Amino acid sequence: MNLDNIGIKRLPHDKEKIFRRILSEIRLDSRFDSMTNFIQHGDTTVREHCIHVAETAYFIAIKFGIDVDEEALIRGALLHDYFLYDWHEKSAANMIHGFTHPRKAYNKAKEDFVLSRVEADMIIHHMFPLTPNHPKTKEGAILCIADKLCATGETIRGKLPWRV
Repeated sequence: MNLDNIGIKRLPHDKEKIFRRILSEIRLDSRFDSMTNFIQHGDTTVREHCIHVAETAYFIAIKFGIDVDEEALIRGALLHDYFLYDWHEKSAANMIHGFTHPRKAYNKAKEDFVLSRVEADMIIHHMFPLTPNHPKTKEGAILCIADKLCATGETIRGKLPWRV
């Protein structure tokens, strides 16, 4: 897949280059692109969602001048939903997907990547406050916000008479 098709809209050019480099590294020799086979919210695939969330998290950090580990922020956000299954299928396990997928995503990500402490924190705690343990890092807190913003937009986009 050509990375030029990925809609990165809000990042300054120098930051967009960093983002695209990290995304390319994540895609290399991993199952990241297989996430196109699963829908996340509305008609958005899990892969698209993870890219939107990573871009949004990075944008938030830049816009508000938050000193973060940029590489960890982007990597953790790209991998936050790396659970690699269709959670819409009817099963007892999928009924509690919202509570259990952070740990599943973390375990799958560990199979394909060496994760930093910050990246692990981000993935494991990104569903706060639905899950009780909050992120311990700035990057994790930013991911929580970006994930909720993107998920809300993806969920309501098809339900409104106008585009969000």
